[in-house]
Amino acid sequence: MPSDSQCRVCGGTVREFFDFGRQPLSDAFLAPESDPGQEFFYRLATGACQDCTMVQLMAEVPRERMFHDAYPYYSSGSAYMRTHFEELAKRLLATELTGDDPFVVEIGCNDGIMLRALAEAGVRHLGVEPSGAVADVAAARGIRVRKAFFEDSTARQILAESGPADVIYAANTLCHIPYIASILTGVKTLLAPSGAFVFEDPYLGEIIERTSFDQIYDEHFFLFSARSVQAMAARYGLELVDVERLPVHGGEVRYTLVHAGARTPSGAVRKLLADELTMKLAEPETLHAFGTGVLKIKDELTSLLRELRAEGKRVVGYGATAKSATVTNLCGIGPDLVPFICDSTPAKQGRVSPGRHIPVRPPEAFADPYPDYSLLFAWNHAEEIMAKEQAFQESGGKWILYVPEVRIV
Repeated sequence: MPSDSQCRVCGGTVREFFDFGRQPLSDAFLAPESDPGQEFFYRLATGACQDCTMVQLMAEVPRERMFHDAYPYYSSGSAYMRTHFEELAKRLLATELTGDDPFVVEIGCNDGIMLRALAEAGVRHLGVEPSGAVADVAAARGIRVRKAFFEDSTARQILAESGPADVIYAANTLCHIPYIASILTGVKTLLAPSGAFVFEDPYLGEIIERTSFDQIYDEHFFLFSARSVQAMAARYGLELVDVERLPVHGGEVRYTLVHAGARTPSGAVRKLLADELTMKLAEPETLHAFGTGVLKIKDELTSLLRELRAEGKRVVGYGATAKSATVTNLCGIGPDLVPFICDSTPAKQGRVSPGRHIPVRPPEAFADPYPDYSLLFAWNHAEEIMAKEQAFQESGGKWILYVPEVRIV
């Protein structure tokens, strides 16, 4: 039965609107010989706060289970994302980091792809990254890194050691953190009087419009909207002054927060807030309609895969993403329907996917020989992947996508 929980932002009542059922940790790729009885599972369900409208998970997975030394995601793995972060660094240099001896802090710097460009420009910087292996990669690239979770106590230590930050930045990180009060208190403490907190995360409006339900998994605790971010910022003496829609990762928004009253909010903020009212983003009927759409995709995708198996067609997965865990476990997709998934991340190769235990193989396996169809879990990189795998389509291969609906390309 659906249940209520307490909002991690304002303390209001969070009302559940969709239950994805029993799910594993999305990035816990197991060794084939692992004892399946030891695998961690939890109930993945989403709800919306009745007061501040923040959409969030109904239950929290302990952060140490998700972000640790063996965390397998590397930001530099996509050429598209490398360009994205390099362009952002150039923009920050031209706008926010123009003073004498500017200082930037990145929360969740991963392998340092964004900070590297700033470091090469001589900007004083610090990456805060709890996942040891990716932090080590960043350090090897010359990035100054602190292996820690960012919170209020961390911010106070950084302030004492390095002074206030002109920019605090986070990409695909803030939405991961349930203890948001400590984060924003820390931001308020560390941010220079004229500084900016810039963060980008998956956008609730895009997820609802496209039924991109696989954006919901253990690491994505919050699903932000302009309205909920504005309300959240105000509770901590901050103010939302700019927003920018981004095409990356299936649709994100880059938010800019400053100390309350420090800047005049842009017209883009007013427009996005108005757009959210028009689409009734926070209304229960909108959220429940999203759930209906998820179940429709689930039924159509599993039916298609079973039909292809009955016809003797071979389907291979492409991209052992964190998102794929939500899809495979909700839809019951295992090795019987998708014998293996190809992925370029060495840490995932030779392992099996969370929950459904689909083997993960290196990219070379994709063409040995090419399958009849490929289920594209990394659909947010579709353009980049399809351009790279033209020979697959030239051989007669076809892609299966499921966002915003199930279709064959």
